[in-house]
Amino acid sequence: MKKKNSGEKIAIRRAEIFYHLMVWPGLLFLIVFNYIPMSGVIMAFQNFVPAKGLLGSEFVGLKHFIYMLQLPDIEKIIRNTLVIALGKMIFGMIFSIAFAILLNEIRQKFMKKTVQTIVYLPHFLSWVVLASVVTNMFGLDGSVNQFFTSVGLDKINFLGNSKVFPGLIIGTDVWKEFGYNSVIYLAAITAIDPGLHEAATMDGASWWKRVWNVTIPGMLPIILLMTAMNLTNILSAGFDQIYNLYSPIVYETGDVLDTYVYRIGLVGRQYSFGAAVGLCRSVVGMILLISANELTKKLTDQKIF
Repeated sequence: MKKKNSGEKIAIRRAEIFYHLMVWPGLLFLIVFNYIPMSGVIMAFQNFVPAKGLLGSEFVGLKHFIYMLQLPDIEKIIRNTLVIALGKMIFGMIFSIAFAILLNEIRQKFMKKTVQTIVYLPHFLSWVVLASVVTNMFGLDGSVNQFFTSVGLDKINFLGNSKVFPGLIIGTDVWKEFGYNSVIYLAAITAIDPGLHEAATMDGASWWKRVWNVTIPGMLPIILLMTAMNLTNILSAGFDQIYNLYSPIVYETGDVLDTYVYRIGLVGRQYSFGAAVGLCRSVVGMILLISANELTKKLTDQKIF
């Protein structure tokens, strides 16, 4: 009997070898491009000189962190980051949930698939490409301003007005991502027991009341889970989008931590200071992730990890 059990274990292990081989390429990619570069955080505690390397550069402790907190612009940059990131998260979630609910009402499969494809497509396009589209649409001579002038309205400098620019960033990001994000909410809707809708209909509930009292409560665990996961990116307002759209004119409201680190750390060659700012952002993100995980566990009995 023991020999039989050991033989079964060997057979199972041999069968699992192929699964391990499938996992290893992705695991190696993760180690090489995510974990090994983490050694660069040492720069945040040094006066890093590329010629001397990490081991030869002078150790200065918390000097760069203290300097960061004393900067007059750091409060404005953090505020810009929070405003843009929260705007993307809140409006993106609202539009994703609303679109998923409306899409679920479409009964013709061909029409449903067509709408899904059209709305999902922008997610797969890089901001390097979409930035030129946004610039052509919202520039001073773009199609949006041409429409404004045709109806007797004044032009709006979307890309050069510091008051309008954050709204443009939030709006274009929501347009790009809400269709793709709605996939998760659509899956949550399909998991709701149809009998609940039938019972509500028999009780005379309107479509809106069924959505409010049946659909949204059924989606609530996923909504809370997605909110908790999005909180980890609260200090990441989207470097690629803002970098391709902003200019010094809108630094007042458009400059965020990611773009600031890029300008100071890479363009300005202050590698240690840039690493210090980036490390602070990562630590805050980790704290938010752990807090969100515990909050999700209490509210939905589910965990992110």
